[in-house]
Amino acid sequence: MSRGDIVGLIASYIYAFGLLFGVEALGKRLEWPQAVTRKIVHIGAGMWIWGILALFDTWFYGIIPFATFIVLNYIFYRQQAFKAMDSKDSSPGTVYFAISIMALFAVLWRTGGEPDRVPIAAAGVMAMTWGDGLASLVGYGWGKHQYTYFGHTRSWEGSAAMAIGSFVSMFLTLWLLSGSALSPHSEVLGIAASLMLALAGAIVATVAEGFSPAGTDNLSVPLLTGLMLYLISALL
Repeated sequence: MSRGDIVGLIASYIYAFGLLFGVEALGKRLEWPQAVTRKIVHIGAGMWIWGILALFDTWFYGIIPFATFIVLNYIFYRQQAFKAMDSKDSSPGTVYFAISIMALFAVLWRTGGEPDRVPIAAAGVMAMTWGDGLASLVGYGWGKHQYTYFGHTRSWEGSAAMAIGSFVSMFLTLWLLSGSALSPHSEVLGIAASLMLALAGAIVATVAEGFSPAGTDNLSVPLLTGLMLYLISALL
């Protein structure tokens, strides 16, 4: 274990608990609804993958925080330890999100000089982080035209935000991360390839989010999007 791995582990737990306690306190002070604070935590948690990529030298140690929070998030969910994140009628979506991130990074991220496909993993996570995060916030605030599948109601306004948020975040991730200092052994993607992959990924992510039962979109969106991006990039 390198110094970077040790620093990465310490920073990951400081960031995670700082995010939880910070949003919990701020939400109470400003009287934010739980639907808002939950998504702020959701977006903040997803964005930490950039800290993971920047700090860790070894992919194996880099997925430890994800694995840890599968267990911790389940405990928090069962105990409703953080009201900003869980309530009595919440689904275990935070657990599913941690599972998805760990699975994508464990399969696709490599740091030992072998081919690295972490831009695909990061893009899948960004689709869930920003796409789903914006979908929920827009749907909560402005969703007027609703539809229901599998007992879960969403809005067309939220789905539009999902598509746009997923596309923009995936395009920037694929274009800027591939071949960069954070992923030097990944294949460099140009603007055209990044746009095409992001468009296909956004379609998959939006459909998956719209049809997934409550909470399971935290599994279906990043995993199906990551699979689609992997298959298309393999063909390219």
